[in-house]
Amino acid sequence: MSPLFLSMLVSSVLGLGLAIPSYTCIVMGNLDIIRKKGKLSPTDVIFLAKGIVNLLLQCVLSLQGMIYVLCPEVFHITEVFVFMNTSIYFLIYYNFWLTFWLSAHYCTTITNLSYGFFIWLKRIVSNFLSHLLFLTVLGTFIVSVPWFWAPNPSENSTQASGNRYLKYSFYFVPTNTLGCILPTCLSLLCLVLTSSFLLRHVWRVKNNDSGSTRPNLQAHVTALRTIFFLLVMSAIFCMTQAVAYFQSDLLLIVSWDLHLLSPSVEAAVIFQASNKLIRIILRRFWTRNWRNTET
Repeated sequence: MSPLFLSMLVSSVLGLGLAIPSYTCIVMGNLDIIRKKGKLSPTDVIFLAKGIVNLLLQCVLSLQGMIYVLCPEVFHITEVFVFMNTSIYFLIYYNFWLTFWLSAHYCTTITNLSYGFFIWLKRIVSNFLSHLLFLTVLGTFIVSVPWFWAPNPSENSTQASGNRYLKYSFYFVPTNTLGCILPTCLSLLCLVLTSSFLLRHVWRVKNNDSGSTRPNLQAHVTALRTIFFLLVMSAIFCMTQAVAYFQSDLLLIVSWDLHLLSPSVEAAVIFQASNKLIRIILRRFWTRNWRNTET
């Protein structure tokens, strides 16, 4: 077994082993919040959606990696290749747009921009988030539809590799532009606007001679950190896609490992962004341990 295949197999198993308990805790924690409070905040709704999407994405990615290593001839079946490819890109695109809606929520909540577009966006995100997420599902599915007709690289082996890459790029470039690059750019814009607003706010408070106390910005810093981490992961995914065009075994190993482990790593980003989830999980774990010791 080559180092690339061995690394893919290890990353597939490790990613699945990390994702299942992590995202199960995230989903169960949010369901516990619904049971107690009757509804979720916009951030909790997005975290719940991300938990479900990333769990499914990790399962499909790990399954793809295991099949590719242990039984690669399965990918010669066009139906299997189409299903796996379309499912993965649909989940990835939806996750990118979830990152944008989270960034937009943080931006419209933290900033005090009086432009009509931001006022409208704040009203939409606050009141119709569930509708937005449903429409996003439809939009990302439509964007992912062209992958049904993407050429299977395992077929037509006698065809020139340049022609295969050209045909594959015909599907790759426009769909990734709408599914990855556009939401990433919008999220980056939200991050820049939120950061600049907070820096101006801190500067005004610092230079204020009225003697007023400084506000607690810990929640805002956590929001900025969350957007930044998610954007870093988005950038890493885009780089792993670009590396596929380079003929370097080392780069392919690194890119495949990052690609397979990225959904599991995002669980850590969600946990650091939500103290509520951590408290619920710790309370459940502590209560269960206490009951076990009692019995």
